[in-house]
Amino acid sequence: MNDAKTAFVLGGGGLLGAHEVGMLRALTEAGIRPDLIVGTSVGAFNGAFVAADPENAADLLAEAWQREGAGSVFAGSFLSRVSTLIRSGTHLHSTELLATALNALIPADRIEDLAVPFHCVAANIERAEARWFTRGPLVPAVLASCAVPGVLPPVRIGDEHFYDGGLVHSIPVGRALREGARTVYVLQVGRVEKPLTAPTRPWQVGLVAFEIARRHRFAEEMAELPGDVTVHVLPTGSNGQSAGLSQLRYRDASRVEVNIERAYAASRAYLSELPDLPKPSGR
Repeated sequence: MNDAKTAFVLGGGGLLGAHEVGMLRALTEAGIRPDLIVGTSVGAFNGAFVAADPENAADLLAEAWQREGAGSVFAGSFLSRVSTLIRSGTHLHSTELLATALNALIPADRIEDLAVPFHCVAANIERAEARWFTRGPLVPAVLASCAVPGVLPPVRIGDEHFYDGGLVHSIPVGRALREGARTVYVLQVGRVEKPLTAPTRPWQVGLVAFEIARRHRFAEEMAELPGDVTVHVLPTGSNGQSAGLSQLRYRDASRVEVNIERAYAASRAYLSELPDLPKPSGR
């Protein structure tokens, strides 16, 4: 166990991860700094930036998400995606563009070279278990954590293959606690804010089942928090509105800027109400 006291836990959720950028901006303005970063899926991508440069991560990520075009990692026409699927038999996109972005924007090559301790998780295919990456090459670990089944290929590391960390830990609060954190800020994409109801349409069945699988571990960990632990689940500002079929549009980056700004405003307001914290100074 390390000496971490304050942890940022960044959950998964594809392009909805733009919400986490707004939350990071609010945390930075409030003067809250992490001793540990824990990330899964897109939260591993965002978290790597924070671990590399906690002071400037929010601005760097905003540029990466807005100016560089977050949807560009899933570039390609319908025909090119079909062609990739036919050739591979398993996925629509390669990890090349995502790897290029990480290599270009994060100076550290290895996890242990980051400014803040960083843990990210992926699902080990051969062992059917969670694999935590805390040392070694950074980019392969983040790619493994981001490898959405069917969208991106499984990532090979050594003799084993890995899929998206969200399959085993959608919001890994428990990992932060085991590493010694006693104050945890959860950066999430809004799904846990939306109530689940029984499906009434055929396409809702799979979505509801997936959400149950995503949420149950987080719910269990939150229900079993030790008395000396404080967890803040930062809000997205979405007011629990259902995303419907839109959550299946994994390439739609049209709301990235809106989601960043909305989550920033909601999280800034939330943090301003916490006792013993300096009031945000604004941009």
